[in-house]
Amino acid sequence: MQHKSRAIMQIRGLANALVDLSDWAEYLGQSRRLRNKNVPLFFFLSFAFFVPELALDELAVLFKLLQLADIRRSSHFAPSSALNMQFLHWGALSTVLVGLIYPGLTVAVDANSRAQIALNALQNWYNATSGLWDTCGWWNGANCLTVVADLAAIDPSVLDTATYVFGNTLQNAPAYNPQPGPEVQVQSRYEGGAANASEWMDSAYDDDAWWALAWIAAYDVTTDDTYLNLAQDIFSNLTKAWGTRCGGGGLQWSTTSSYINAITNELFLSVAAHLANRASSDSERETYVGWAQKQWDWFAAQDFIGSNYTINDGLLENCQNNGQTVWSYNQGVILGGLVELNRAAPNDTYLESANKIAQGAINTLCDANMVIHDVCEPNCAPDATQFKGIFIRNLQMLQQDSPNDIYKNVIEACANSIWENDQNGQNQLGVNWAGPFSSADASTHSSALDALVAAIAV
Repeated sequence: MQHKSRAIMQIRGLANALVDLSDWAEYLGQSRRLRNKNVPLFFFLSFAFFVPELALDELAVLFKLLQLADIRRSSHFAPSSALNMQFLHWGALSTVLVGLIYPGLTVAVDANSRAQIALNALQNWYNATSGLWDTCGWWNGANCLTVVADLAAIDPSVLDTATYVFGNTLQNAPAYNPQPGPEVQVQSRYEGGAANASEWMDSAYDDDAWWALAWIAAYDVTTDDTYLNLAQDIFSNLTKAWGTRCGGGGLQWSTTSSYINAITNELFLSVAAHLANRASSDSERETYVGWAQKQWDWFAAQDFIGSNYTINDGLLENCQNNGQTVWSYNQGVILGGLVELNRAAPNDTYLESANKIAQGAINTLCDANMVIHDVCEPNCAPDATQFKGIFIRNLQMLQQDSPNDIYKNVIEACANSIWENDQNGQNQLGVNWAGPFSSADASTHSSALDALVAAIAV
């Protein structure tokens, strides 16, 4: 342990010396050349000199890591006030380097650095003009925003980036809503503009709810009531769609489809429960709790949940389980909803149900290495590429309120496997978390980032 501590101090000392050298070079008018090209190379050569016992293959990995850490500025990443997140801090990098020599330290010291690197890669897809992430869809964008918020909630160093994303997306994204209307039933508390809930609705009730959860996550980070009010207005609109042919409750998928699917109804529960815990008055809280409890009572009484506690995609016309795919996100959203409901109105049965569903999902979706899979891999449609991160995000919520070593093991196994087996040379993360890497876009990447963020929290 003393040897490891000494090595850490030596590496950090070397990092500081290199930063000092870079500062000195700035006086010579050579800062750009040294910072952009020579620092990673010089760091590598110095490390090779001071730690000669490293094998050539280890040095090769080290050099690649240093190259990847030399993150360039991107015009659509963030304004100048948020540029601090565009460069990996040498201090954080030094802990990663220690992990190369002492793998036993990797999980303890590297979780934040992994997520920061992955966030930088995600932001390469962020389009400042649209306020969305190129290469993925409208509802996926809500999940991208959510994972940015979740990371900011536990890593203050990314707060500037997150705050910029929230404000820019709020302002610009409504103009890129692919299918606005006919959901303009809600009377917004605003005169118009980006905070008008109607501008965030695209006729699919599940999409609407994803954005409500995203803005709740933004509120949790910033305490800006603009975001919470927007989520409340979106939910207010959703309540107008409540009531279906199956048991008289729940929501159908969209304004144009009578299909009663699981995800829309899980999301309705989750949004209501989240809002209950953020209500500003007792009466408001009671209203949201009432909706969440009514929705859960209806959902549990339908045929969504199978005998092994997995949730299928939806219901047939006769309101029986349709036997369709057990998607990971259907096993996840309900967990977060029940956790939030239990926080708002404690009842042991909520977490009992959540634990049964979580364990059923793990038994069904995990491989021998505890890595989660969806059946479509590696050729998933653009929607399905988002699913697993949603499961892990909500599993982490359950782990927080109802700890279980199995949940922790799954989260960490997924995060570690993603980092080791499912990325390319640009730190982009793919859909098959067990590997091999095939391709990446903002959806596959943000989904995998959910797992990296969850691994920090556990």
